This record gives sequence, C-alpha cells and structure tokens, in this order.
Amino acid sequence: MFDEDTPTVPFISILYREHAKYLNEKTKDDDLSFGLYPLLISIYFNEGIIQEELAKSFRLNESTITRNLKKLEEKGFIKRIPDKRTKRIEITAKGVKTAQKVMDYDDEWDEQIKKIIGSEEYDNFKNTLEKISEALI
Repeated sequence: MFDEDTPTVPFISILYREHAKYLNEKTKDDDLSFGLYPLLISIYFNEGIIQEELAKSFRLNESTITRNLKKLEEKGFIKRIPDKRTKRIEITAKGVKTAQKVMDYDDEWDEQIKKIIGSEEYDNFKNTLEKISEALI
C-alpha cells in the first residue's frame, strides 16, 4: 500500500481521521463534534481556566476559542462565569460526563493500537510522538 519513500504526514493524517471517525461514532448521541473534544477535556482538567489561557495552550487565536466555547456553552457542556475583565470557564455535569466518556473511548483506542503493535512498541511510539511534539512547540 505504501512504499518506503512515503513521508510521515500521510500516516499521521490516517491516524487522525480514523480516530476522529471512531470518536464521532462512539459519541454520536452526545451532540459533540470531534474538534471540540480536546477543548472540553482541557476544561475538565483545568476548571476555572480563562479563555486566553486556552488560546495559548491550543495555539489558536482567541476568536476561534470564543466560537468553540460558545458552541460548548450552547450545548450545555460548559458555563462561562464573568470574573472582572475576563470569564472563567467551568464544566457542567453534562460536560464532566461527556469528557469522561471521551477519555474512556481514547483509552479504548489506545488499547486497539497496542493490540496492533504491542505494548512495548506502543510505549516507544507514544514517547517518540511526545518528543516530536515538544520539539515543534
């Protein structure tokens, strides 16, 4: 299917798209799109975070974060609480439940990868991805 000269990008793209399809199928009844999962999980782990911090951590402009926060709020996953000149973001009970489900599905996904390549190779793969990601940001 692939030859030895194939660069890494197609493989990364395939993993990303397949993971998106997997999560979207698993959470189709939760009214949450794949692009919003990382934001919801970040809020889950950083209760009370402000919009500017989210934008910085995701390396996105604030208008993109604002749009996505509005979607999460309209769907009942978060609340934005005014705090002086900014808004703190809190996760709702619905958001907690959904974030936990997504993280469970991510664990299931990782288990599928481990079945394909084995635990030791998986650990090496994950460490390599972390190393590359840290060097790029």
